[in-house]
Amino acid sequence: MQNKLPIEVDPEIMSGAPVFRGTRVPVEILFNYLMDGVSLDEFLRCFPMVKAEDARQLLEHSKQEALHEVAA
Repeated sequence: MQNKLPIEVDPEIMSGAPVFRGTRVPVEILFNYLMDGVSLDEFLRCFPMVKAEDARQLLEHSKQEALHEVAA
């Protein structure tokens, strides 16, 4: 896994909301979809400009952060 997350923040893109690098897709949308019971595959079909590898990397990072918090 890469160390750098596939996210960028630019005040000129989506008012500075964190987006998947190279897109205008806010990262928050991935989490909203998953929380609403939509599969990762369906999210990727809805947002084909997001690379599957980038979405998985972000989810893995979030999982590790959550597990680290619980263990701390």
